[in-house]
Amino acid sequence: MATTFKELEPKDIVSTRSLLHEAIPITGAIVSGTYVNDANIKNYSHGMFQSVYDYPYLSSSANHIFDITTGYSKQSSLSGTSGKTQQDKKINLYNELAQVLMGFDYTGSVQLFDEDGDLSAGGTKLKECLFLNFSRLLNKDEIKKGSFSLELGVSGAYATPFATDRVKLADTNAATSFKVNSPVGEYGILQATNTLGTPLSASVPGGTINAGLLFYQAGIAVITASIFQSGGLLSASGPPLEFIQAGNGINPALTSSAISGVCDAFRHRIYNLSFNNTTELNSTVYFCRANNNDFNYSSNPTYLSASKIRVKEGQTDPPISYITTVGLYSADNELLAVAKVSEPLKKDPTQELTLRVRLDY
Repeated sequence: MATTFKELEPKDIVSTRSLLHEAIPITGAIVSGTYVNDANIKNYSHGMFQSVYDYPYLSSSANHIFDITTGYSKQSSLSGTSGKTQQDKKINLYNELAQVLMGFDYTGSVQLFDEDGDLSAGGTKLKECLFLNFSRLLNKDEIKKGSFSLELGVSGAYATPFATDRVKLADTNAATSFKVNSPVGEYGILQATNTLGTPLSASVPGGTINAGLLFYQAGIAVITASIFQSGGLLSASGPPLEFIQAGNGINPALTSSAISGVCDAFRHRIYNLSFNNTTELNSTVYFCRANNNDFNYSSNPTYLSASKIRVKEGQTDPPISYITTVGLYSADNELLAVAKVSEPLKKDPTQELTLRVRLDY
């Protein structure tokens, strides 16, 4: 008969895993110009990336949304000559993110970002990229597969980026076709489709084209810079795209502009961004069973009066207790967790109770 402690058997303990999702919509206005003088954009003296907040970043209520930066590989056609703005930093940023997200090959060399994720087959490499690194506040444990959507304005004129042409980057079908050959976990392919006008190259089969990678657990989106390049992923028949306000395209911007300038121009063309995050909730359920002969007495000193049970009026009355709390103890009887019931539960030798205690972590 258990009076104070009762040992749980293996069959009384069940572990479960639940995934909770939260929708994260980020309107383009927040990213590209809600506040005067971009008060929600923070640049740093090192000049290697900029941070985006949902309010002016000096406000105590501001929340960090994501960091944004750019870079290109040393193997890119944009590198290799002198006189280019922040070239070493851009190459270092690309290499740093590539070695973390893609790892190294058998020779010890950093693997480049691969357009379709099939590293063994070679294929097209993403050598000039823009990077979005989402904050843990938004990303939680990971981005939900198949929920990511980034809509970009690719109209030619810088002043009106959304007027005539827009494309959407999404991890379509990623729930069943994600890749697992990354050191940081799973990633999907971002595919571009037309959402306004027909800016994508007419040679695109099925109206979609691979335009980047999305690393779910790391919370990082890698976007090919050619999504803004006329004659690249964009049709060469349209007007040249002014990526930087001065009229330069994406390639001159990557070589001649500072990283912060490229980030500003990229933000200027973000029309909408949304995804669902994921929180992994692990639970252990303890079935605390009070059989008919268990816990009918209380160890509380006030349960007795003059060595008699207070709740018994006659000698033949059965003992009664009222369960208000369940304590979970370690093997050496150290209290680890406490659960309270909504109201006292009457317990006597004619009743059996099973209390389900759930511990989330």
